[in-house]
Amino acid sequence: MTTLTLAKALNEGLRRSMEDDSKVLVMGEDVGKLGGVFRVTDGLQKDFGEDRVIDTPLAESGIVGTAIGLALRGYRPVCEIQFDGFVFPAADQIITQLAKMPLRSLGALKLPVVVRIPCGGGIGAVEHHSESPEAHFTHTGGLRVVACSNPADAYTMIQEAVRCDDPVIFFEPKRRYWDKAEVDLAAPGLPLDQARIVRPGRDLTLFAYGPMVKTCLEAAAAAEEEGRDLEVVDLRSLNPLDMGVLVDSVQRTGRCVVVHEAPVFTGFGAELAARISETCFYHLEAPVLRVGGFSTPYPPSRLEEYYLPDLDRVLDAVDRSFAF
Repeated sequence: MTTLTLAKALNEGLRRSMEDDSKVLVMGEDVGKLGGVFRVTDGLQKDFGEDRVIDTPLAESGIVGTAIGLALRGYRPVCEIQFDGFVFPAADQIITQLAKMPLRSLGALKLPVVVRIPCGGGIGAVEHHSESPEAHFTHTGGLRVVACSNPADAYTMIQEAVRCDDPVIFFEPKRRYWDKAEVDLAAPGLPLDQARIVRPGRDLTLFAYGPMVKTCLEAAAAAEEEGRDLEVVDLRSLNPLDMGVLVDSVQRTGRCVVVHEAPVFTGFGAELAARISETCFYHLEAPVLRVGGFSTPYPPSRLEEYYLPDLDRVLDAVDRSFAF
């Protein structure tokens, strides 16, 4: 076992992928000499060279477009989008080409491209640096969308994503980059599309992913003091969803709260709430509730603590669920 931060776990996972397959490339703004703004790619260019760790111009559409061309020639590019709000210039390439080309070719063309996106707030950053754009990509057929929440998953999930023949949008919770945990570098991880029960419980299920998993674990620990036993499920994969694990959990607990940083209105939680309501209707003791951000642009850093869902807002939803 090795103690790693989430950022270092991603670094080790990328390193292992590049050692295992010479066709794996890393590309993005400042990923080489600087090692990325969060140092996720630190040291990779020194060890693998400038032909495999490529500092690109500040042009997200060009980064993803070039990666598509490289993938068509047999490479496995890993693109870093420096901040979540910077992904939108690449939306044309991701949505109209990366997601659709494999189906357009009836599967003849593979596009094993990973697009890494640091997501969410909590770091006191300026505008365009704290977005949660996952719903844009889960709504786009042809993309796998995943989110890691801890160092152990970060290490295995990035390797699974690189090995995947489908295009993968890989969300990384930037305010958790410095969280440390024990990582077994030899242990296999869960399949990329499998959810994980990170805290078993019997009274209510909390669904979360990325940065909110830790918040939900803290809420569950606080609720335990009031005699409530909450189950916390880390979705890990947003598209496809591991409905087997999710349905089984809700059928056991009878209550469900979905938590994410993104605005609640038409957020990813709406799809999850709808699916749980459809499949678990006769097991539910209360409506599926959602906790998330407000339907506004992300605020200035001095207001982000008010904007971001926290332990109190999660526990308030738990109380409302039990009130039914």
